[in-house]
Amino acid sequence: MSVDHYENFPVASVLMPPALREPVSALYWFARHADDIADEGDAAPEARLAALENCRAQLRIIEQGGMPDDPIHARLARAVRAWSLPLPLLHDLLDAFAQDVVKTRYADDAELRDYCRRSADPIGRLLLCLYRVDDATSLAQSDAICSALQVINHWQDVAIDLKKNPDGIPPGRIYIPLDTLARFGVTESQLREARCDDAFRAMMKHLVDEARALMRSGLPLTRRLPGRLGWELRLIVQGGLRILQRIEQVDYDVFRHRPKLGRTDWPLILFRALTDR
Repeated sequence: MSVDHYENFPVASVLMPPALREPVSALYWFARHADDIADEGDAAPEARLAALENCRAQLRIIEQGGMPDDPIHARLARAVRAWSLPLPLLHDLLDAFAQDVVKTRYADDAELRDYCRRSADPIGRLLLCLYRVDDATSLAQSDAICSALQVINHWQDVAIDLKKNPDGIPPGRIYIPLDTLARFGVTESQLREARCDDAFRAMMKHLVDEARALMRSGLPLTRRLPGRLGWELRLIVQGGLRILQRIEQVDYDVFRHRPKLGRTDWPLILFRALTDR
């Protein structure tokens, strides 16, 4: 598992109950398609927003009881109707993808968390819908896990995000809140220079520690969910925590060493999932 580009989404996993593989896959391909519109290729922002608006139009067709005319949204429509999935969560995802096209800076943690609420948290809530889990505690812990996965993705991809939206004003994406940059004395020019000094390392340690605490606050959900979903989620959580450990192992220099998981990580991830460590 790599904590990026929806690859932490449990698509047709061997741990996923067979009855749920189709709706999970339908949700994945909807999210993946919309995410690619926002991030991939060299289309102008206006074209990206228009394509995302077309996705929203397909959601409205589903809301009105119709059947979309493209395979991705038609498949989604069948899943929505079979499992009574809440369409507002899908609209939230589109809001976040559209925001990625036009917004490249976050003033503070509250702004970033609001983005995560729409870009990541809906995924967990939709999966809980499939398991008919909707109590407030489970939803809050799911949100914590999903938001943690989102920020872990950002912290491993500081250098990659800077290359996105190159024509924006200002150019590139920086998800590190501006008040956090200022607090640690790190500037945007330093990020562009890929300068990993003591100030940058102190800032990254702070961000890693926060992400780990957020992830761990959601851990009780992985023990409470039934059967295969609980195991699936434990592996995803431990994969995210392992990425944070990888960031620490490269001394926070995510410019020259993008932390990612390899084959040798999986025995440790499995052990920690088994022992809840």
